[in-house]
Amino acid sequence: MKILYIGSGYVGTCSAAVMADSGHDVLVYDIDERKIKMLASNNVEEIESCLLEDGLCKMLANNKDRITFTADYNDVVKALNDIDAVFMCLPTPEKEGSEGESDLSYYYKAANELASHLAKRNKGEQSKYIVIVNKSTVPVNMINMTAQIMNEHGVINFGVVSNPEFLVEGKAIEGSIRPDRVIIGAEKEQDFKIMREVYARFSSTNVKYIETNPYEAAAGKLLANYLLFSKLAVTFDVIGRLCEFFPNIKFENVRQIINTDARIGTWGLYDSVYAGGSCFIKDAASLAHQMEEAGANTHQIRLSLEANKFQRDHFYSRAEKEAGFSWDGKVITVLGVAFKQNTNDVRHSPAIDIVRHLINSNVSKIRIYDPAALPMFKNLFNPKNDPRYEKIEYFDTEEEALKGSNACLILTDWAQFRLLGEKIQSICPPPYLIMDGRRLVQDKYEELQSKGYDVIAVGSSFLKSKI
Repeated sequence: MKILYIGSGYVGTCSAAVMADSGHDVLVYDIDERKIKMLASNNVEEIESCLLEDGLCKMLANNKDRITFTADYNDVVKALNDIDAVFMCLPTPEKEGSEGESDLSYYYKAANELASHLAKRNKGEQSKYIVIVNKSTVPVNMINMTAQIMNEHGVINFGVVSNPEFLVEGKAIEGSIRPDRVIIGAEKEQDFKIMREVYARFSSTNVKYIETNPYEAAAGKLLANYLLFSKLAVTFDVIGRLCEFFPNIKFENVRQIINTDARIGTWGLYDSVYAGGSCFIKDAASLAHQMEEAGANTHQIRLSLEANKFQRDHFYSRAEKEAGFSWDGKVITVLGVAFKQNTNDVRHSPAIDIVRHLINSNVSKIRIYDPAALPMFKNLFNPKNDPRYEKIEYFDTEEEALKGSNACLILTDWAQFRLLGEKIQSICPPPYLIMDGRRLVQDKYEELQSKGYDVIAVGSSFLKSKI
């Protein structure tokens, strides 16, 4: 089949790569010329600098004859006569200042441009049937809005499908090759038939292939992300908080008691400074907004969102409240700015607001290290936008970032940070404050206390130096 992707973000690029690997001819369009050039470069360093996903570079290289990247819309127009399906993979961020309303401006612009050219395909006859596939996370009734745009431009012989993605960043390629389910929401058998051919590689596998209506498909995506997000919020705000207020309770031991119950499961039962990323917060807020628009009560969803914010801000505030630590004039090391390990994505990273807190708390210097996400993070803290950002320094290793600091905050769960307990002892003499937002060095807490270090960790009461 011939497939067009509009949007080359995590979802679009990873899905397009797997479609090419499935034997389809794929064209990927994006307005970002720099990104398109990098993705088409067949160069590992360039590809990973804009999109770090395990296995993506190899898959693009193996299927370079079946996948084309372009920033020239003329290439799209030329291809539309033969395209079978168009995957819409546009960003749908939360509107600034809203309480969950999605900013659909990127989607609408792309859909209108697409529709204007679809109406002209096959010399205006539009003889070939085409499916527009909503791959982005969109409102429940988006199929109606998409169809309306097509109809307004005179597009005929088309269908609209909801095909939400359930990918995990850092594991997106693996998740696309071996998904736990594929969801197709459509209203016509013709659309289901085309999508079965699109996903033919899974026809003889154990992947759950679920066909439903488009409203249920879109709702299922939002609800799945909310349920996952709410489990994290409960872990932070109930399990972790209890462990912080009762010194004789160790988080890891309580976690083991809880997650051995098969009904509860193990996913999400890790204490952390914040649940970030591009999906959970946005989708939970969007779900709440849509339900409120329909007149439903969303108290539970809003509580989860507030609990997540509180977790981050509470963690930062513990330095002064519990350790009596003043940020004023101090040199602070921040370790990890990606929202989680194995990605360079900084969207909704806890480091963003915590670094802003540090700036506002009049620290002297902020020394930052992350193995992958520094280029993305630097874009957010350009000194041209705020001269106070001159206080931020970036380093190539955690050892360099630790030198000369008065305290460090561990904010991303990179595996290499599990060795920080020993590195801090060799580089940063006490008195020194360690703030472990991921419990990565929990096996060293007692040793660190005995050596003169103060430790604040999510899921633990304040661990004061024993010297």
